[in-house]
Amino acid sequence: MMQVLAPAKINLSLKILGRRSDGFHEIETLIAPITLCDQLEIGTSNSSNGIRFSCDDPSVPAGDNNLIVRAAKAFFAATKLKPAVSIELNKRIPHGAGLGGGSSDAASTLLALNELFETKLPRETLVEIAEPIGSDVPFFIFQSSALCKGRGELVTPLRLKDDLSVLLLKPGFGVSTAWAYSHWRDSLEIPGVSYAAQEFTEQAFVNDLERPVFEKFVFLAHSKMWLLKQPEVGAALMSGSGSTVFAVTRPTKDADALAKRARSELDPELWACVTHTL
Repeated sequence: MMQVLAPAKINLSLKILGRRSDGFHEIETLIAPITLCDQLEIGTSNSSNGIRFSCDDPSVPAGDNNLIVRAAKAFFAATKLKPAVSIELNKRIPHGAGLGGGSSDAASTLLALNELFETKLPRETLVEIAEPIGSDVPFFIFQSSALCKGRGELVTPLRLKDDLSVLLLKPGFGVSTAWAYSHWRDSLEIPGVSYAAQEFTEQAFVNDLERPVFEKFVFLAHSKMWLLKQPEVGAALMSGSGSTVFAVTRPTKDADALAKRARSELDPELWACVTHTL
């Protein structure tokens, strides 16, 4: 039995360059993995009973709607091996959060199965298997910060100049990625809300999906603007398509105190997590 950590991610920048002929959007995004992780236990089954999947969170879909199951099926199809594996997911990354939890779980499954079955598939092959599963899955195969282009599948790993301390804040609702992209073109900016790129630690923080998401979910716009007023915060941004808003905190500042204040002043039910980039 292998224990695998599947890290969440944040988008430090996300620019939409236009709509593609295949219905997806052409993007350019700088993504960083963070220390918040799901935990996977993956082992071979004694009998050839296919792919057994279980999760401690009942709201996570099972069967073919689950990216882990789809990743495992794609791996066995590509390697021509007989499926005989059990996978347990201990869910820590909230979904509908813009943190890439499902994509990371899928990529971590591919990496683990490649090791478990000693198939020695090169990274390029794993990326090819990952690509149809989801746009963020190839990014997680590289286990590094990266600049991602195309619809997210063209991955160039790079090192961030600085290790960033990050506070994640997520309300009780999620945001559909497909919905956010489909409303990007016709959305409007809310007066008094800043969408401009922010410079901090020689990094530009900007997210073109804030416009459609903030228009519908005004609480997220309010949360970002609240964060930008706090002395601990160097930059604040929505991650991916939301609903997580994150703050990059200044060195030596207390992120736990900031999280406590956010719950007190924004929403007592906020999910908060102090983390940092990997």
